[in-house]
Amino acid sequence: MTGKRLTIGFAVLSSFLVTAFAQDSRPARQRIEYPQARQTEDVNQLGSLTIPDPYRWMEDLDSPELADWVAAENKITNAFLEQVPAREAIRQRLTHLWDFERYGVPSQRDGRYFFAKNDGLQNQSVFYWMDGLDGTPRVLLDPNTLSPDGTIAVAGMAVSHDGQELAYGLSTAGSDWVTYRVRNVASGADRPDVLEWIKFSGVSWTKDNAGFYYSRFDQPEGNVLEAVNYYNKLFYHRLGTPQSEDRLVYERPDEKEWSFGPHVTDDGRYLIISISRGTDPRNRVYYQDLQAADAPIVPLLNDFDAQYNFIDNDGPVFWFTTNLDAPRNRVVAIDTRRPQREHWKEVIPQAEETLQGVNIVHDTFIASYLKDAHAQVRMFDLTGRLLRELELPGIGSAYGFGGKRSDTETFYAFTSFAVPTTIYRYDMLTQTSSVFRRPQVDFNPADYQTQQIFYTSKDGTRVPMFIAHRKGIALNGDNPTYLYGYGGFNVSLTPAFSVSRIVLMEMGAVVAVANLRGGGEYGQEWHDAGRLHNKQNVFDDFIAAAEWLIANKYTRPQKLAIAGGSNGGLLVGACMTQRPELFGAALPAVGVMDMLRFDKFTIGWAWTSDYGSPENPDDLKYLLTYSPLHNIRPGICYPPTLATTADHDDRVMPAHTFKFIAALQAAQQSAPDCDNPILVRIETKAGHGGGKPTSKIIEEVTDQWAFLARVLGMRTSQAID
Repeated sequence: MTGKRLTIGFAVLSSFLVTAFAQDSRPARQRIEYPQARQTEDVNQLGSLTIPDPYRWMEDLDSPELADWVAAENKITNAFLEQVPAREAIRQRLTHLWDFERYGVPSQRDGRYFFAKNDGLQNQSVFYWMDGLDGTPRVLLDPNTLSPDGTIAVAGMAVSHDGQELAYGLSTAGSDWVTYRVRNVASGADRPDVLEWIKFSGVSWTKDNAGFYYSRFDQPEGNVLEAVNYYNKLFYHRLGTPQSEDRLVYERPDEKEWSFGPHVTDDGRYLIISISRGTDPRNRVYYQDLQAADAPIVPLLNDFDAQYNFIDNDGPVFWFTTNLDAPRNRVVAIDTRRPQREHWKEVIPQAEETLQGVNIVHDTFIASYLKDAHAQVRMFDLTGRLLRELELPGIGSAYGFGGKRSDTETFYAFTSFAVPTTIYRYDMLTQTSSVFRRPQVDFNPADYQTQQIFYTSKDGTRVPMFIAHRKGIALNGDNPTYLYGYGGFNVSLTPAFSVSRIVLMEMGAVVAVANLRGGGEYGQEWHDAGRLHNKQNVFDDFIAAAEWLIANKYTRPQKLAIAGGSNGGLLVGACMTQRPELFGAALPAVGVMDMLRFDKFTIGWAWTSDYGSPENPDDLKYLLTYSPLHNIRPGICYPPTLATTADHDDRVMPAHTFKFIAALQAAQQSAPDCDNPILVRIETKAGHGGGKPTSKIIEEVTDQWAFLARVLGMRTSQAID
């Protein structure tokens, strides 16, 4: 850029539902008359670039004009979906299959066991406790009693070391803002303690059970769903005292982007403070000796040069997983008396597989790995000697493995595409697993098959993809196919059971999940290959997955739907604007669509570690190449689209979706002979997705699958009775 001012134009169902598909089976549609969205003269002035932003007014979530537009859009979407004959059958099948008992992984504190359970259609899971494994489960916390529509959800909890008290956080209507309270386990009564303005923070109890550490923000000014969140602070709360008396433990007024994650070691000796900066996985680690009066907070790892996750300690020796000099992670021991790097000891070296996490139970490292995006679990002694590999039920995902060094048992969950999440108890003494809770779902897993394939992306990179479907499908290029991806923030997509995807497969669809670069499936190098100025690799990987499915006769463009949420919504938005002819439907959910203003709201500034900053001229030029909002072109026939968002999403503000859909509808109107619907579904009293009630999930998935049934040409010949 030379300083010359430039202007970039803005134009820049199983037995109940039998399905059949034909080349010309998609029903005729009439062009939709969309609500008129006012365009203004607002612009983004970024350096020498003047970039129109005609829908800026949609960022005012309190605007009556926006409320009218939202209502009109929802009305059009509902009218379209009401014309789908299978919609009610899909809802009934989803509701029927969803009605099964689901359990969370238990934890144990001083002989008391704590776990979550959902009877099936409860909007929120209920939390139970029992004395001993053979004890009678008793309700500890039932969020369903807190609101008539299930929109108050538990967003964090921690039990004191003696198992007597529960600190729990509540989120309302899907907001990331959490209010913490404390409940006595035996009596079920809440203490008077109320802690507010907490976001993205857990709590960590002290060994004496007298209180806990947590971090929070100051109360924001203006609309709390829009205000930017800076200046996190670390506090200690003593039970029975008001929040105003909480002791400030640490803050950095000179570093507004720093956030603090507290953890008290199991021996009660140290407070570990993990310091993060946005979503960058690299962090710092400080600590404080809690047994020494007026002990200082000591910087231990102070360079933001790598990721360090505290595992446990043996007195002054701390164990960490880290990707320093090991992009797939390793375990090191750091003696705080000699913390210099030349004194570090490598305990578990980097392996070919990606190390995801490590716990210590019964003086044993339990290490969870990913091998080509599915789980492996290995156990090591404290010197790093391999003891055994845990035999898992198959190719899938395994998680849990919590506990303390003295425990003789741990619990874990296993799930896969056709295996509902099952909870296991592992006996560390006998080295055996036994089923703790196994759900019963009204479908036959033997009717389905899952395979993992590897395809080649645009630049030659080998990318894995899981493909699941009913057995016996014909590879004739005519199967409706649902391709899902994420590709960012070091997040790994692993096999997991999903009622919604089972129903989609019952409708005859192929489900494909691509493990794109930008995720964490192969460690930090895989993440780095899909972030910042490498972000286009993610879109290329997704497009290559679509092309592989077409070339291998699973489907064809008119039958291929793409889907993703949040960063995955950005993925869908970028790919459908880059290759609109490649897809038959698009389902972007709560997506980041305006890459020039994502950093202006709530926690959006934190994403610059993956996206770069619009304030940086080099980053800006790159962001403009793929920003979904800024790559919509008039006259192009974009694929049928159903975007979803929610009015209380304070992570990815719904204005991203509002602006994207308004611009897409305006551009689509000028496309000749294009009747593809561009619709948006805007949920109320919901947020980014966390804590969403079961009833709202079923309604949303019903509408998404009904949309696909219509636009992909799924014909129903038999409906549920």
